Amino acid sequence: MKVAVLGGGVIGVSSAWYLARLGHEVTLIERRPGVALETSFANAGQVSPGYSTPWAAPGLPRKAIGWLLRKHSPLQIRPRFDIAMLRWTAALLANCTEAAYDRNKSRMLRLAEYSRDCLDDLRHETGLAYDDGQKGLIQLFRTQGQLDHAADDMRILAESGVAHELLDRAGVVRHEPGLSHAAHRLMGGLRLPGDQSGDAHLFTRRLAQKAQEAGVAFRFGVGIERLLHGPDRIEGVVTSEGTITADAYLAATGVHTARLLRPLGLRLPVYPVKGYSLTIPLTDETRAPVSTVNDETYKVAMTRLGDRIRVGGTAELAGYDLTLRPARRETLEMSFNQLYGGGDLSRATYWTGLRPNTPDGTPIVGSSGRYRNLWLNTGHGTLGWTMACGSGRLIADLISDRRPNIAHEDLALSRYAA
Repeated sequence: MKVAVLGGGVIGVSSAWYLARLGHEVTLIERRPGVALETSFANAGQVSPGYSTPWAAPGLPRKAIGWLLRKHSPLQIRPRFDIAMLRWTAALLANCTEAAYDRNKSRMLRLAEYSRDCLDDLRHETGLAYDDGQKGLIQLFRTQGQLDHAADDMRILAESGVAHELLDRAGVVRHEPGLSHAAHRLMGGLRLPGDQSGDAHLFTRRLAQKAQEAGVAFRFGVGIERLLHGPDRIEGVVTSEGTITADAYLAATGVHTARLLRPLGLRLPVYPVKGYSLTIPLTDETRAPVSTVNDETYKVAMTRLGDRIRVGGTAELAGYDLTLRPARRETLEMSFNQLYGGGDLSRATYWTGLRPNTPDGTPIVGSSGRYRNLWLNTGHGTLGWTMACGSGRLIADLISDRRPNIAHEDLALSRYAA
């Protein structure tokens, strides 16, 4: 079967790889000159199934008000009249209940754990190297309240069979000795030994090379203008280089997916949430992460990637604006300096990207519903790198009419209709 994959980020390339492995003739269309040049380019580097947590949680509205009053806030909202943002925010708030949180976190964990296993299989099969590490993740708690709240997440982790360990201050330093000088700032941490790390951009580039060897045709620098459709099927993709036709179409264009599919009568609750990162040259291994730590107070992640440290975080609602704001850099630098400091900030690369977030935190993976040959793989938010391989393998199985290895019905777009 001929399959057109729309989008060349880590989600699109992973999907193309698994489709090609199942024998399909795959063409990937990407408007940029290469793969993983937008959201997948410089994210926090975490492959963190154990940390797969929806933003919509009980108490979020109260927390958000407090955050917005702080200088180094993990959340920023740029006031604007944007109906899509208002709808998305309303849906997010509707998911801030205990029942919704438990439901959403459980299905995120299911997909993320499966994805980590798929990544392990892929790495062993192909030998791909991408500054990867399999040394776990520690969620750092600076306050007793954060430590107490960990019990809620630990309950769901236990129910989902996810390995985890609650650490005191000494336990944190034992696993992350680079934090020894900052131990007085910490109350403890939640360790997730099954989590991993790696450079998503490097991974995507190298997987694209493997996919090309497997027969995937990459069409770079080709803009997607619109989809041609009949009553119940897609008939072609109108691009800047003409119309491309296929038997099946996979929309994996991240934050652009909702706007692409709106003319088809499909309303995807996917909205861009802006994040920032610093890539810092390593100067002192004794004051650097062993793997990944998450500063729960400022929602900042720090990951060791070879001879670099990736520091990423913050959430900003600002539409499709890609302005690099100095204040957000200050927050990343402040968190890094307080906890580690073993890098040269004067030579750091500053980056921003747009995460495609759904209001319930779970990506949209499955059939479009209305069009029988249109499939969706989008809305992964901050967890695109974490969920890429599992989402790609799952959607390849569904397109191929194969039975997937995990339950998937509640990942489809139809859950919003319900």
